[in-house]
Amino acid sequence: MNRKQRRAEQKLGGPVIPGMLLRVQSVFSDALRHYRAGSLTEAERLCRQVLDVDSRHAESRHLLGLIVRQMRQSSLSSPNLENEIGPDYEQAIYFYNIGVERGVRGWLSDAIASYRKAISVYPYIPEAYDNLGNALRERGRLDDAVACYKRAISLKPGHPGTYNNLGSALFDVGQPEAAIACYRKAIGLKRDSPAYGNLANALRKQGDLNEAIACFRNAISLQPDQSEAYHNLGNVLQDQERLGEAVSHYRWAIVIKPGDPEAYNGLGTALREMERLDEAVACFQTALDLRPDYCPAYNNLGNTLQDQGRMDDAVACYRRALALEPDHPGAHCNLAMALLGQGDLAAGWEAYERRWQTPDGINARRDFGRPQWRGEAAEGKTLLIHAEQGFGDSLQFCRYASLAAARGLRVVMEVQKPLLRLLRGLPGVEQVVPYGEPLPAFDLHCPMLSMPLALGTTLATIPSATSYLRADDDLIATWRARLSALPDHGRRIGLAWAGRRQAVDRRRSLAPEKLAPLFDLPNMQFFSLQKDGSPVSKDSPVTDFMSEMEDFADTAALIANLDLVISVDTAVVHLAAALGKPVWMADRFSPCWRWLRHREDSPWYPSLRLFRQSKPRDWHAVIERIKAELFLFDNGNTNAFRD
Repeated sequence: MNRKQRRAEQKLGGPVIPGMLLRVQSVFSDALRHYRAGSLTEAERLCRQVLDVDSRHAESRHLLGLIVRQMRQSSLSSPNLENEIGPDYEQAIYFYNIGVERGVRGWLSDAIASYRKAISVYPYIPEAYDNLGNALRERGRLDDAVACYKRAISLKPGHPGTYNNLGSALFDVGQPEAAIACYRKAIGLKRDSPAYGNLANALRKQGDLNEAIACFRNAISLQPDQSEAYHNLGNVLQDQERLGEAVSHYRWAIVIKPGDPEAYNGLGTALREMERLDEAVACFQTALDLRPDYCPAYNNLGNTLQDQGRMDDAVACYRRALALEPDHPGAHCNLAMALLGQGDLAAGWEAYERRWQTPDGINARRDFGRPQWRGEAAEGKTLLIHAEQGFGDSLQFCRYASLAAARGLRVVMEVQKPLLRLLRGLPGVEQVVPYGEPLPAFDLHCPMLSMPLALGTTLATIPSATSYLRADDDLIATWRARLSALPDHGRRIGLAWAGRRQAVDRRRSLAPEKLAPLFDLPNMQFFSLQKDGSPVSKDSPVTDFMSEMEDFADTAALIANLDLVISVDTAVVHLAAALGKPVWMADRFSPCWRWLRHREDSPWYPSLRLFRQSKPRDWHAVIERIKAELFLFDNGNTNAFRD
């Protein structure tokens, strides 16, 4: 007799018949009887006796699972469980436990079948509906999952975990407000870290960043070793451009979970925004070492390499990301930017059409009920060309309206209202309407930044007339008189130093006080062209008429009376250059695709000259170079204002 048989005989109180274990069923029956009587401790002891003898005894395994679950938490079923237990219930629990085991193993289809079987036998077990909902949600069957969670709540209204699960499913189906209500209900029932985390993520999506931060902090206070909460808090802090704090929280996430590629990816994105590019590259590479198939890290690494000017390496990263996720819209758009920045306009425009699949593009895309014009012959038809992005983009690409008109199309343009008066003088355009107002009849439409693709634009075929916009003659005369009345200080120089308050604009903008070295030059009269943003100091020699500018037509008339415009990468550059005015652009280290690389001129604007940073955030060297060029001009170098 072996040791296992001897031990079994001692536990069962009698001999074990090899191959039969006749007393096993008797002991299990006793366990079931004690279970039905509510004697859970005794039922547990007897189940364990059976399993000591026959570890594969399925009935005892599942009954023991039920006993342990009931001993650890509130009733598994309805409040009247003690009056409802019967053969159907026990069979349902059997199938339920099989579903749990299959779910743990990742066998979702089998788990779903087991939960459904349990519910068909006994439809009053809330955990069966809850777990079925989880499995269905994982399979992407969100509406069915929502129905399961709601049924579970109807059977057991006070279970916080089910409210949390329902909130996640509702959020997935695009009902954020209902999801937030469920998360709040879950937290009201039990202050729980996952519920706080889910609520915070939902609030972040809704734009309520301050409350999202508070929720993540609550999650961390309840579970300080939770890497995901630190990581997600870093994401929200980065949304608020609190980059130093974001970096700190990403680092805490990594301390808690050193092998988390997502935390390294988040840290890399924050460091990139701080223009700590070498550190950012190292973070993305670590993320990829940890997870070689991590598409977002390849995409972000590509962005950072592009910032460093390593264009071929950036393109390779985007292509690797797309090999992993062929439909990744962000990687397609970033690849487009890299290709355009390399001067491969044909491939770049084609890839850029994927912009409509990004979150921003999905929100911006409009259904006109008309086909998009893609360059086909359409003489005599009316084409609507509509603005889709910022003022600078509209000023740069409105030039294509004249080319479409030259092909025999009747052109209508829809633009932002501040551009309306200025663009009404664009050659070939029959009508210009402001965005948001009723449109005239048209046959075809084309987003403004799809026009280069429709017309097959390459570097060699960019329509780059010296000027294609013109300020109003009467407005020009008005401003000529205004400026002539000022004391004569020599050359008239327009200045703009900031874009909109977004992450990329933080990199392309400079503080107005950094322009101060220019003011030391004699024979220069400076005028502000900065509509918004930080003003120059009151004691600076900059004349500011911008409060009088109602739209771009007014600004164009002022610029027409200047000798030179010096600006960072803003709409002012496009406006002045489209008017044919000499423009010197102070450009950031990682330039926009449209300014290409390794050159000081632009194929888009013959009158534009580029002054680039040689390293991130080094505006001092750029301003000093511009100052030196202004000095040369004042001393007889007539080429200083040329491209």
